[in-house]
Amino acid sequence: MKTFGLLLSKYKNFLQLFLAGLFFLALGSANAQTKIKLGVDHLEDRKFDILKGKRVGLLTHPAGVNSKGLSTVLLLHRASEVNLTALFGPEHGIYGDEKASVPVDDKIDHRTNLPVYSLYGKFRKPTPKMLSGLDCLVIDLQDVGVRCYTYVSCMRYVMEACFEEGVEVVVLDRPNPLGGLKMAGPMIDPEWISYVGAFPMPFVHGMTIAELALWSKKTAGILKIEEKVRKNGKLTLIPMIGWRRSMTWPETGLNWLPTSPNIPTLDSVAGYPMTGLGAQLGSFKHGIGTKHPFRLLTFEGKTVGQVKRALEELKLKGLAYKIINSASPTGETTRGVYIVIENWTAWEPTEMAFAMMQLTARWQSPNPFQEAKKSEANLFNKHVGSTAWWNYLKSNGQNIDPANYLKQWEREVQAFRNQTIEFLIY
Repeated sequence: MKTFGLLLSKYKNFLQLFLAGLFFLALGSANAQTKIKLGVDHLEDRKFDILKGKRVGLLTHPAGVNSKGLSTVLLLHRASEVNLTALFGPEHGIYGDEKASVPVDDKIDHRTNLPVYSLYGKFRKPTPKMLSGLDCLVIDLQDVGVRCYTYVSCMRYVMEACFEEGVEVVVLDRPNPLGGLKMAGPMIDPEWISYVGAFPMPFVHGMTIAELALWSKKTAGILKIEEKVRKNGKLTLIPMIGWRRSMTWPETGLNWLPTSPNIPTLDSVAGYPMTGLGAQLGSFKHGIGTKHPFRLLTFEGKTVGQVKRALEELKLKGLAYKIINSASPTGETTRGVYIVIENWTAWEPTEMAFAMMQLTARWQSPNPFQEAKKSEANLFNKHVGSTAWWNYLKSNGQNIDPANYLKQWEREVQAFRNQTIEFLIY
């Protein structure tokens, strides 16, 4: 297949942004010099050739738009070459207005009058009834490059169901907003594989959604279906044109659309792997409910000055800190420590999260890692993925230092990179 034959780009030096701290404030618009074509643009350029004569389903969300901002739903619905018959919605729903972890009901799309089957409600995996009458199911989801973000989990379950029912899967590719070079954090132990960690990969995985689909299609054991079914399943990838692994989002020339309620900006995309794990247990808050979700840190019982000084003493790579006031939508003001990415190249996306755990163990009594309920511990481990790290947290009281684990995870990340390089299509 032509799309599988694309050559892997030989990248040299990762372009450091002129002011990395401004990168995630730029919102990826006017200053970009490069314009890429998304998978959906490429499909349109091909005049929807691979969809002609087929009954089509579409899994997408509000960030699923072409480079001109037109919804993929409306694009396919209006195309005379496409027979769009059903829509499928992930977590947060097809309109993107549902809260995190809240089940979503089936409904009728008010734009097209097509049925919308929720894949974050009664069912996570499409049922045979949902897929009946479909020849192919198109996936157009904007991911954020982090293992626990559930859109890629949704894709995995869709691939499993479609292959079992003989329905072709078509993935329209989109950029990884963290770029294609950043990989970081622990691998996930098999016992913690779940909907917030559906793939055996690092916490920050460095792949596009189409590359993840290809890797899982070609690699035994990732899809939880019979090997014969996996091998016979039909997967078609529609790649981007012009995207390079070194690209940050502003370089694509694309506007950023919120992928979920708490990821409204590129600022929060970078914050998600930085602070999400660090606020799972304990008294750290990371700005949810303010204008700076995942980037504004406070700790109950500590002043913002104390938090800032403690973070500065840890000398985390590529980061700086400033104290700001951030308002909530209701007008309440939170004073906290805003995390600045000062050097994008040096920045390690997950180092901050484990530093937050280090400070939590030092500052909080009783120790939340030692006192966690089973349900809290399970949720924490499903996100972090490392039993060894959890056992270390529980057994060392206040004396936590993640340095050795971070080095070990760097080695595991490099091994993962070597294993998956054959599935990279850029």
